[in-house]
Amino acid sequence: MALTRPPRSVAEAVAVQEELRPLVDLVGPGPAAPETVAGLDVAYAESGDLLAAAVTVLDARTLAVVDSAVSVGRPAFDYVPGLFAFRELPALLAALDTLTTIPNLLVCDGHGVAHPRRFGLACHLGVVTGLPAIGVGKTPLIGEWVAPAAERGAWSPLRDGGEVVGRVVRTRDGVKPVFVSVGHRMSLENATAQVLALTPRYRLPETTRTADRLCRDALAEAGHDGARAGHDGARAGHDGARAGHGGARAGPADERRS
Repeated sequence: MALTRPPRSVAEAVAVQEELRPLVDLVGPGPAAPETVAGLDVAYAESGDLLAAAVTVLDARTLAVVDSAVSVGRPAFDYVPGLFAFRELPALLAALDTLTTIPNLLVCDGHGVAHPRRFGLACHLGVVTGLPAIGVGKTPLIGEWVAPAAERGAWSPLRDGGEVVGRVVRTRDGVKPVFVSVGHRMSLENATAQVLALTPRYRLPETTRTADRLCRDALAEAGHDGARAGHDGARAGHDGARAGHGGARAGPADERRS
């Protein structure tokens, strides 16, 4: 899981995304019945100068955590819209490298091809690791959609410029949907099925919930109790107001883990 040095400029980071994007496998279909599924999440200290990246590996059948790892460090890149993956990738890869179990699927708290350059965090992680990956965002980064029906399992396409880049999926009856997109080596249909399998009780996948707790606990142990989630969580209150409305559109301020 080697990773070259962080880019030295925005232009270089964009060039890396453009270079790696053709390597993304959007067909899959990926594992239909994975044995293990990993959740990846990052929390930041209130100061913004320290982060904890967590990976939790769950038994896909029981949803019990069977392996986990954390990496605490500094953001590797400035906060730039559309380039958030470069801040978190080194720490996430460091955590993945210390696992004793290689997961069959990566579930990222963020986006895959539902990204301005069709290369969000889930794509980047999938290409670098070679593992199947999907993105599950709490709020959208791009696109337009019509609200899905109110029952669990309902979905509607997430479109950007006429292209379907993901699905808006209802994981709980009458609760705000999540935004699912392919990262690597998965079909959108399978990505949707896996997200529903990982949400038997709550809106967010158990992979995301367990990784979120682990990275927050790691920051607290490092002496930073004022941990905050990555930018999905940081703007949840602002964006959540329009997350469930039909005909909604993600605006420029809707920068997510990407």
